[in-house]
Amino acid sequence: MTAAGTTVAFLVSQEGIEQAELTEPWRAVQQAGATPKLIAPQPGEVQAFQHLDKAQSYPVDETVQDASADNYAALVLPGGVANGDQLRTVPGAVEFVKGFAEAGKPVAVICHGGWVLIEAGVLTGRRLTSWPSLRTDYRNAGADWVDEEVVVDHGGYPLISSRKPDDLPAFTRELVAAIEKA
Repeated sequence: MTAAGTTVAFLVSQEGIEQAELTEPWRAVQQAGATPKLIAPQPGEVQAFQHLDKAQSYPVDETVQDASADNYAALVLPGGVANGDQLRTVPGAVEFVKGFAEAGKPVAVICHGGWVLIEAGVLTGRRLTSWPSLRTDYRNAGADWVDEEVVVDHGGYPLISSRKPDDLPAFTRELVAAIEKA
């Protein structure tokens, strides 16, 4: 199977995105023949970080107000503490995420990127992993949190999750497999 002609949304806030958790999945999506698009609350650019240090900035392709899950085959939620925390407060971002879950489309999340999934209310009965500090948040949202490199849950929508940048090889492998099936 191939991902050619497939478009994948990468949803981020305006700043605080963990750079490797954006760029490595982005590159994997491109290498699979799909087209990644950067979605954010505001037009312009977003600021990535390498942990707490500013890294590169990236141009926004579409705002959440203009984006629709109907136009994308899958969703990627990169991590970064500030990124995850900010996204969950943006109603348009929460609705965008709900659109993927309701349509049964793959969602891939790493590290702190999943706070918006909690806000969207789409985790009840789902099995996933994240950075350990989100364990209680996920469990309170009705999810089964585990400490594993990568978890693929095929419940109502395919949910791929990983804990941290060290897990990116396994995360990107499962992401590409999911978009090739989408």
